[in-house]
Amino acid sequence: MSRKTKIAVISAVVVAVILIAVVLPVTLYLTGVIDYAEKAESTGGKYLMVYFTGNEPEQERIRFAVSEDGYDFSPLNGNEPVITQSLGTKSARDPYIFRAEDGGYYILATDMKSEEGWASNHRIIVWKSDDLIDWTEVGLIDMKDYGLPDTVRAWAPQAIWDESENAYMIYWANCENSAEKGWSGTVMWYAYTTDFTTLTTKPEVLFAPESGKDAIDADIIEKDGVFYMYYKDENESRICYATADKPSGPYTEPEDPVVSVFFSNVEGNFIYNIEGTDSYVMMLDCYSDGKFVLQQTEDMVSFKRVDPKYYDFNFSPRHGSVIHITDEEYDALIARFGE
Repeated sequence: MSRKTKIAVISAVVVAVILIAVVLPVTLYLTGVIDYAEKAESTGGKYLMVYFTGNEPEQERIRFAVSEDGYDFSPLNGNEPVITQSLGTKSARDPYIFRAEDGGYYILATDMKSEEGWASNHRIIVWKSDDLIDWTEVGLIDMKDYGLPDTVRAWAPQAIWDESENAYMIYWANCENSAEKGWSGTVMWYAYTTDFTTLTTKPEVLFAPESGKDAIDADIIEKDGVFYMYYKDENESRICYATADKPSGPYTEPEDPVVSVFFSNVEGNFIYNIEGTDSYVMMLDCYSDGKFVLQQTEDMVSFKRVDPKYYDFNFSPRHGSVIHITDEEYDALIARFGE
């Protein structure tokens, strides 16, 4: 093949790739295969996102980003860490932030250094803050101390206040590997706490799909008295859901549980309300494509993609979470860390 022919072939391939990347999405939208959601207009306050950025130890650190509309986020502190971890592996993944009943804030995260392997951790780490600026390490919660001695994965911890128990329900994906039984499935477990330093109940299985497949990255939200659990089907790399009447379940699976509407493999899902509207945005980590995407719902079940023109995650976040913050908290964060 001549040099001229090679250049022509390469040029044709480049053009084909561009056409697929640009023309195909437009065609799918115009033909109704992809139906974008209408952007909801936030009516007050701002938004704070916590995240990490990758699989190297220096990337497994807590970072912050802020948004005025709940769609387009900008990193704080030059996309550098805002919390220094001194306990455990000194690496944190899958951070979850929430406002506590006393008005303070907690961050829960997977205490894991991925370079040690994907079955190398058995602890979660907790931080607390009164102002979102200064954070204190509350400590580590080790599943081996609570009747799960063979834990090799304690992933993506989150928490929700359970009024009926007057306590917080911590839930996470757990997997064990014992000499006697071998590997267990990686499914959702839960236990209660009042102070995030110790568990007050013995861990139990919260949810395992009837299919027998693994379920990780669960995110629970309540709307109109129904608790929706969105989780990753680890085998298919899709986001599915189940519902319950209380945080601890039991959770019921619908006939068609899939809610993710993207073609890519996704995980690290997190859903939050756009203030003052009936719209809920779900963040998804398209880990195989190295990007974040958004989808939106009003009924918690039927989702549409958010048009990419409304957001640009050009700071490479991984599996994070979002909370509403006040205008004053937003200003204080920017004053302290800078955009």
